[in-house]
Amino acid sequence: MMKRTLTLALAAALTASLVNTAFAQNAKIGLINSQEVLEKSVEGKRVISRLQERDRKNQTDVAKMDEDIRQIETRLSTQRLTLSEDAALQLNSDLDKRRKERTRYAEDAVRDIQELQFRLYSKLQSELLPIIEQLGKERGCDIILDLAKSGAVYFNPAADITADVIKRYDASKAAPAAK
Repeated sequence: MMKRTLTLALAAALTASLVNTAFAQNAKIGLINSQEVLEKSVEGKRVISRLQERDRKNQTDVAKMDEDIRQIETRLSTQRLTLSEDAALQLNSDLDKRRKERTRYAEDAVRDIQELQFRLYSKLQSELLPIIEQLGKERGCDIILDLAKSGAVYFNPAADITADVIKRYDASKAAPAAK
């Protein structure tokens, strides 16, 4: 019984392997590099620029908060002996409040930029998908893989449709502006 089960399992594996090999020999595969599209398309550059702009603003705001905290710390350390107990307590309370505000702001800023990145990338992806599908149909591709996510070690550059996707995407974004 055990021998028969093993034989059936090997036969099934061999059959699956042959079917996959036959498909692979006849399948036409297209490749795209989504990272390159993001970096080289006009809209992708806008997305990157918008994210960088938001990040710079957040960093500037956090740096200003850090400077305010440093000023309070300096005041506390230099005036410790001359401050009244109430004034020292008030400065310590203010210092704690500012540190909490800074921590919350930094956490919110990270979360906000991640949400913005997700929204912008999703929009970009939804706009690119019809272009990729159309190019796949035109070239007779059975499947299109993303090089940025596939871990491909080698590919024939003729299968790469990235440059055509960028051209068509840029053209599709320029067309409405020309109206």
